[in-house]
Amino acid sequence: MKAMNFESTKWRRDAIDEVVVDEETLARRRRRRNIVLAVVAVVLLGIAGLFMFGGAGEKAVAPAAGEGEQLPAVTIVVPGRQEVAATISATGSLAARRDMPVGVPGEGGQIARVLVEPGQWVRAGQALAVIDRSVQSQEAAQLAAQIEVNRADLRLAESELERGQALVSRGFISQADIDRKRATRDAAAARVRVAEAQLAATRARINRLSINAPTAGLVLSRSVEAGQVVGPGTGALFRIAANGEMELLARLPQSDLARLSAGRPAVVTPVGSDRTYEGTIWQVSPIVDPTTRQGEARILIPYNTELRPGGFASAEISAGTATAPLLPESAVQSDDRGNFVYLIDANNTVVRRDVRIGEVSDRGVAIAEGLNGNERVVLTAGAFLNPGQRVRPERAQARR
Repeated sequence: MKAMNFESTKWRRDAIDEVVVDEETLARRRRRRNIVLAVVAVVLLGIAGLFMFGGAGEKAVAPAAGEGEQLPAVTIVVPGRQEVAATISATGSLAARRDMPVGVPGEGGQIARVLVEPGQWVRAGQALAVIDRSVQSQEAAQLAAQIEVNRADLRLAESELERGQALVSRGFISQADIDRKRATRDAAAARVRVAEAQLAATRARINRLSINAPTAGLVLSRSVEAGQVVGPGTGALFRIAANGEMELLARLPQSDLARLSAGRPAVVTPVGSDRTYEGTIWQVSPIVDPTTRQGEARILIPYNTELRPGGFASAEISAGTATAPLLPESAVQSDDRGNFVYLIDANNTVVRRDVRIGEVSDRGVAIAEGLNGNERVVLTAGAFLNPGQRVRPERAQARR
């Protein structure tokens, strides 16, 4: 029996050289492998898309009961309508309520002394500056001496009249002489009164050479120095805020101006300061600027050293109460089109609604226009939503 050749299933090292490589077979295998890999990739992508979109195509036709849980959840609130305090915001300039210019009351002259500086408090009648009065003082002295001369003449005339009256009964002097002596006495008395009136007028002019404060208040400015010659046409030498009272000239549109009246309280905050000051509207402008359609509300502020005329300030003016929907600030958004909120309609779809906001306070934002209070408003996460998107609303308690 002949021995049979047995060939092992394992590759022998020396058999590698005997393998004949078929290039066409290898190419077919590569193509088959690439096709299989592509099919597997498509299947995996389809499965991933199914999990990500949750069968959106089927939901668009008819959402099933359990499929709603895959929609994004949003918190909503139905705000209703509440009574909110109406506040009007305004800006304007600070000024003295009564800005009193003080000028030269008399004929003027050369300033001898200036007695006050801006920022000082003065009382009514206090001297602010003194004009040189050397010439007027000499005139007053001359008139005082003339009075003494006239009084001496008067005394002499009275003595002569008395002697004449004693002699007329004995016939030593006629009645005509008595009448002339009486006239001489009366003329001397008149000259005394004229001299006294001239002296009083001169002293009054001297008193007017002192520039005095017409009322108590705060000196705002001074525009005079010692040695300066002033007169009636010089203009105001000092400016005084009567009683130190200040005011804010708040400029407001016509619509807001119509809601205000004298006596309304206001809170004033100067620019650059963290302090606020209580004030009261004391006058509302009866006219409106035809160009800007704005008017002024004048807010009285008590005296304070930090309030300076000419500065800029803002004011929050109380304008009563109003009934409106009240939302948290997180529910109100804004873009280049203005302020808006997102609503959820009956189909649980996001809808944009433009609104006009009213008062903003610690309680929230009052909606002046755009909502009636019965809508379902997205409370938070509005920045991540888009109009037309379907969501799963979750009701929250409205802020009160």
